[in-house]
Amino acid sequence: MSCEKTQLAIWRYYDDYMQITRCQQRASASSLFLVMLLSDFDYNLPEDLIAQQPAARREASQMLFVDRQTASFSDHSFADLPSFLQPDDLLVLNNTKVFPARLHGKTETGAVVETFLIQEIEPYVWTALARPAKRLRPDKKIIFSDLLTAELIEKHDDGKVSIRFSANGDLMELIETLGKTPLPPYIKREKTAIDDDRERYQTVYAKNRGAIAAPTAGLHFSPDVLDEIRAKGVEIAEITLHVGYGTFEPVRVDDIAKHTVLPERYEIDLQTTDMLNAAKASRRRVVAIGTTTTRALESNITNFGTFTAGKHSAAVTITPGYQFLAVDALLTNFHLPKSSLLVLTSVFGGHQLIMDAYRHAVAKNYRFYSYGDCMLIL
Repeated sequence: MSCEKTQLAIWRYYDDYMQITRCQQRASASSLFLVMLLSDFDYNLPEDLIAQQPAARREASQMLFVDRQTASFSDHSFADLPSFLQPDDLLVLNNTKVFPARLHGKTETGAVVETFLIQEIEPYVWTALARPAKRLRPDKKIIFSDLLTAELIEKHDDGKVSIRFSANGDLMELIETLGKTPLPPYIKREKTAIDDDRERYQTVYAKNRGAIAAPTAGLHFSPDVLDEIRAKGVEIAEITLHVGYGTFEPVRVDDIAKHTVLPERYEIDLQTTDMLNAAKASRRRVVAIGTTTTRALESNITNFGTFTAGKHSAAVTITPGYQFLAVDALLTNFHLPKSSLLVLTSVFGGHQLIMDAYRHAVAKNYRFYSYGDCMLIL
């Protein structure tokens, strides 16, 4: 069968893949598989549309509504979200709490070192990013204060380092005191500036500390919007996924199917699993707030066949061809070009539709990335 005829057959079932760049025959199965390249998930974004500050009010953000049934989109305010929800929907939030993971210190010779904590490996030992890493060597001491120092114990091939803290007091309390909000690098702030983002770069429902980045789709919610959603009869459930480095790690392969997102820890309690399983049994919509929530729910049901409580690892990588089992609707921010988050969003919403929606958002001056506007996909 020719490549062209095979594409037509694929489009019959995947009519959203309008930018297929090539197809490839795999001899082991004697069949053709859809191949999408990283370049299929690129778009042009003027730098001035990257939000440097949050909206004056959380619910004042713009919201682009994407309708998969009609392959259309329209402009709204996030405050309109309750009007798109149905009384029997189940809204799922990620209640992780960001900790101030960015520490600034000096070596014993006075060189300035910026350390970005990624994950605790064992008590007092963390994986981190350090700048400048090239000049750091094992056994190098970093001084953050009279009460907190660290020693570099290993440099890894992927650019990360392992450090061991020495603390005169409770380590996490010292990190909370000395650390700064781990804003993404595209938000340009003076390193010595007052940390005004501690409250704003946090959802209003954040509870469980452990994330190095906010689940940004949740930043738009205010207590009033949540109350309005509850008053409409929508159920609200919570999970905890501590957003880690894997969420933002660059895609380094051309063939998207070969990319793997690093696992992330998440926890889901019995009450939430009961609510999720009941919603699925009665064919009610599960509305995920954010890609982190989506990945946790999809990993959970993929691993266990039904929603199952406990502490687990979100290891599913969502690429073209993935069939969503858990999530029926998604609220998400606008993501970086060629990112795994944009891939997930386009797989859920349909590649052509989502890329067209992104181009529309650029033309309409939506604000992008962590402090930017959002998109509701139904």
